[in-house]
Amino acid sequence: MQHPAHTGRSIDTDHAAEVGGFRFWFVGQRWEWSDEVARMHGYEPGSVEPTTELLLSHKHPDDRAHVQELLDQALHGGRSFSSRHRFVDTAGAVHDAIVVGDRITDDIGAVVGTAGYYIDLTGTLHQRRDATRQEVLDEELPDLLDARAVIEQAKGVLMAIYRINGEQAFEVLRWRSQETNTKLRVLANQLVSEVRTLPPSSGDVQRAFDHLLLTIHERVGREPES
Repeated sequence: MQHPAHTGRSIDTDHAAEVGGFRFWFVGQRWEWSDEVARMHGYEPGSVEPTTELLLSHKHPDDRAHVQELLDQALHGGRSFSSRHRFVDTAGAVHDAIVVGDRITDDIGAVVGTAGYYIDLTGTLHQRRDATRQEVLDEELPDLLDARAVIEQAKGVLMAIYRINGEQAFEVLRWRSQETNTKLRVLANQLVSEVRTLPPSSGDVQRAFDHLLLTIHERVGREPES
């Protein structure tokens, strides 16, 4: 994945507060937030210096240990910081977010950090859905009609991986389409084509899914568990 650290672009984006960029440098645990990520957390851009402590203080109490574990894995294992979790802004509002990250490497290929995007699935993302509905229809309906099947497949992949709903999955696809200036159906087709190259799921996940598939009929019509 190309990201701001590799392309030389600013980590600011053009998607208001629902998408913003970040970088995390392992040496010194130094963070960089785009203006959008600062605003997501309730800060005016440039008014606060992001730190690991500040980042963790904003995580939802039920998700904080999970995020801490991911950060430890990034620092000690050279992994990217990618997650689905909740954070709390300075006003106390809870945000549901996907963090999509990739590794930053130096000239000799050593992993020196992680960079990517916050995708806020709450707040302005939902507020702008009605406002952009006509824009989506006007600009993308021909592609949607021509390639509905592959777009639905791509949405299904995102829904399964990130555990989001169909509208949120479409917004993620649409964001990447705009960010990369790639037609939505082309992007969706490439995603579906390349997802099979991912490592297979663990045995535990496979067995759990097998059990779900073979017993799902027993729960049809039941109220979902809270």
